Amino acid sequence: MDISKNEITAFANAGISASLSPRGATAMPSISVVAPAYNEQEVLGEFHRRVTEVLAGLGCDYEIVLVNDGSRDNTLALMHALRERDPHVTVVDLSRNFGKEIALSAGLDHTKGEVVVILDSDLQDPPELIPEMLASWRLGYDVVYGVRTQRDGETWFKKLTAKYFYRLIKKISRVNIPTDTGDFRLMTRRAVDAVGKLREEHRFMKGLFAWIGFPSIPVFYRRDPRAAGTTTWNYWNLWNFALEGITSFTVAPLKVATYLGLSVAVLALLYAAFVVWKALMFSDPVQGYPSLMAAMLFLGGVQLISIGLLGEYVGRIFNEVKQRPLYLVNRLLGSDLRDARLPDSGKTP
Repeated sequence: MDISKNEITAFANAGISASLSPRGATAMPSISVVAPAYNEQEVLGEFHRRVTEVLAGLGCDYEIVLVNDGSRDNTLALMHALRERDPHVTVVDLSRNFGKEIALSAGLDHTKGEVVVILDSDLQDPPELIPEMLASWRLGYDVVYGVRTQRDGETWFKKLTAKYFYRLIKKISRVNIPTDTGDFRLMTRRAVDAVGKLREEHRFMKGLFAWIGFPSIPVFYRRDPRAAGTTTWNYWNLWNFALEGITSFTVAPLKVATYLGLSVAVLALLYAAFVVWKALMFSDPVQGYPSLMAAMLFLGGVQLISIGLLGEYVGRIFNEVKQRPLYLVNRLLGSDLRDARLPDSGKTP
């Protein structure tokens, strides 16, 4: 029996709708906002004010999970002061600096809400977009991720490299990682729990968020400059971050090394045959010390690059097989929000 294109299109459209479970136009979940912080004393108070203003205006149960990632200024003291004044605040004080990706994972592990919103504590991602994200959540989406239409307060070089990095990793990765997308997103409890099951030490969170799947939809926004303070991300950190993302979600560099080595070997074999033929046919002595050195240095460079790429992956294997915990918590001060994972919470995420 033949099926028409119109029937296929109709079933495809129905399948998209069937994958969603609308939650009702007036549904209001409990919300956890997660914000890792490293030396953010200048902006943390304003961050708390703006987030509280948005969540209180929604009239929902909420908490603000602040993660201290080994800050060296008064960030932790400010967190404790906010917790003392506001019972909606959770403070997760890590034992040392573990890096933003792991600090974010620690924050997600200690959330209690039915939905979780990830925000940067520097207020580059506006908390005022949370109501718009909730509108998509009510339609049945599990992940609502922010897509940057413009990045204010950043250099042209950083914008350019970020643009092409996200397009490169999307092209070479087997996971569809959205372009121009950071950590700013809303996630349901089941999406957060799914990410929590992925415990690899080398964490590229944007890739992990995409890997879990579940119905997702973008929300477009203009990224603001930092509200205060200075960023701790320099170009060396960004380079290592890009390397982490590429090696965590694709083996394409190893394939490139393989194909490059094969190509060089074929070219070298052809050139060797040409040199022998020329010597036999024309009695032309083999000459060219400079060209010989150039060839040797080129081949040596290809070999070292290939070994370096292999070493990156072997190093990751070495770190993963030790199975150390991702982080250690020095002190935890929880909020008053009821945990949505409790069986008697009476709500469905």
